[in-house]
Amino acid sequence: MNLHQIYRPISLISMKLIKVCNFKSFKLRKLKTTLFSNQSSFHAYFASTPDSNTSPEIRTPSFNIPKNPQPITEETLLNSIQSSQWHFIKQVAPNLNPTDIATALSNLYQRPELVLQFLKHIDFDCLDIQIRCLAIAIISRLSSPKPTLQFLKQVIDSGIATNRVVFDELAVLRDRLELKSSILFDFLIRACCELKRADEAFEFFNMMKEQGVTPKIETCNVMLSLFLKLNRTEMAWVLYAEMFRLKIKSTVYTFNIMINVLCKEGKLKKAKEIIGFMETLGVKPTVVTYNTIIHGYCSTGQLEGARLIVKAMKAKGIEPDSYTYNSLISGMCKGRKLDVASRLLRDMLENGLVPTAVTYNALIDGYCNKGDLDMAFEYRDEMISKGITPSAATYNLLIHALFMEGKMVEADNMLKEMGERRIHPDSITYNILINGYCRCGNVKKAFSLHDEMLSKGILPTRVTYTSLIYVLGKRNRMKEAEDLFQKCQQKGLVPDIIMFNALIDGHCANGNVELAFSVLKDMDRMKTPPDEVTYNTLMQGRCREGKVEEARQLLDEMKKKGIKPDHVSYNTLISGYSKRGDTKDALRVRDEMLSIGFNPTLLTYNALIQGLCKNQEGEHAEELLKEMISNGITPDDSTYFSLIEGIGKV
Repeated sequence: MNLHQIYRPISLISMKLIKVCNFKSFKLRKLKTTLFSNQSSFHAYFASTPDSNTSPEIRTPSFNIPKNPQPITEETLLNSIQSSQWHFIKQVAPNLNPTDIATALSNLYQRPELVLQFLKHIDFDCLDIQIRCLAIAIISRLSSPKPTLQFLKQVIDSGIATNRVVFDELAVLRDRLELKSSILFDFLIRACCELKRADEAFEFFNMMKEQGVTPKIETCNVMLSLFLKLNRTEMAWVLYAEMFRLKIKSTVYTFNIMINVLCKEGKLKKAKEIIGFMETLGVKPTVVTYNTIIHGYCSTGQLEGARLIVKAMKAKGIEPDSYTYNSLISGMCKGRKLDVASRLLRDMLENGLVPTAVTYNALIDGYCNKGDLDMAFEYRDEMISKGITPSAATYNLLIHALFMEGKMVEADNMLKEMGERRIHPDSITYNILINGYCRCGNVKKAFSLHDEMLSKGILPTRVTYTSLIYVLGKRNRMKEAEDLFQKCQQKGLVPDIIMFNALIDGHCANGNVELAFSVLKDMDRMKTPPDEVTYNTLMQGRCREGKVEEARQLLDEMKKKGIKPDHVSYNTLISGYSKRGDTKDALRVRDEMLSIGFNPTLLTYNALIQGLCKNQEGEHAEELLKEMISNGITPDDSTYFSLIEGIGKV
């Protein structure tokens, strides 16, 4: 029985399921499609000679078009594909009979490269599910998996059939065409993974098990890798358990993924134990295996643990690579061990390893956080001298550090330098600049940067709008702030807690506390839970109105909602009571603060001293001054001003 006979029953069914397509666009063509009943008329179609009445510039072929065209036969279609007459195929494609297509495909089973070309010249999306699956089954025999994966992704995305129907069609073809391997199903799972459809990939994995077909380890690894990227660690463990049950032998790549999963879950001890398990199975750990665990330790600040892994790695004869050093340098910088990080860079260079922008960015970030901009810029210059181009991230770190020190001109110069070096600023760059100018109250400059951002095709983010809403609030321009808040939502950006807090802060700062509470209701409606910043801002608003008891109620409400009050919460109440002259209530809040483990701050003492001096309790105020000094808190000008003012009143 040949393939034509095998596929005949399927193709007859497919005629009933054919999808009708819209071919109106073909009416625009100058040449009408003509179908021929025999091979001679097919050749006559292309037997054209120049028309003497046509100018050379616009000369077109003339065709011998029969007056009564008939549908193309199976034989003519097959011959035209085999002779690569793709122009003809494209012309007749809209009127091809599904049965003829199925028959042609079946006869071309041994020529998958021709089937691929045929598919490129017809509308694949207009084929029914049976023919699509037949075509995919044939081209799966090609050496490159890319075409098969591409067509499978089209099928999955099209929604032409359920996952079960697609799988069953491929299963039928696998049996009929006697495809022994699991490749068709493996491709199906990989297509889902490329589309980042984790659940569907796992669904097809289970369908394979039902058929008694075991996926290849490479397919399982692709699935595990996707689950890791999507942070679906539980799903990764379920799949890994199934792999173990099905006796699918893990490779070093499999173990590396699972070690990464454990590191993401914070189970570093278990991750380390997997190395021993690998070795008992005869799988040799690689530098990637060790690097994964080292990165896990460094990212959680467990630098000693990372050092021990490096030591164990070297004992096994595996030398650290650039990634190892990058993880260690980044970890040391985050742990504020900048001298150690600098030493590691020197070791890296001495061992002939090439640092990258990532290496230097870690050091630049570390020194920026320390406030040592001179050293940060030294590393920027060093990376340039070594031929390493600074990235946008490099400049973002430096610009942010300059803004933190109030060096606005220098920050602007860094943006100009980026342009000179043809390094394109990103949304983070602009957000840093906009936020910096917003913090210093320069609304005009902040909005000009916003406009520049748009002109360069860089979309503003929630961070952008939050900064702008904040500065408008500080400038008593709440109508504009609210308009911007609405504009943000119209652009599809869902406000987060920080944006809501910026709006609430603006209303409270401008004495519109009731409007701030209306925003709180919007948060509830949009299912955005308030945090301690939300409540602290509202408490400050009530205290400014002199409604300290209502502020106290807000503190109690925080506790009921499971939101922990912080220093700001208690200092707000202490300040509110002190300004009102209720020093007993202020001291009572201070005692409450101490009872839950919060030590008074400079703000706490200043508010209490101010209240006591206001009530002419100078002696008690002086006692607090001694207490704060004994607690290692240095008084500031405000402290002494309150005391001098209080003594003067006495």
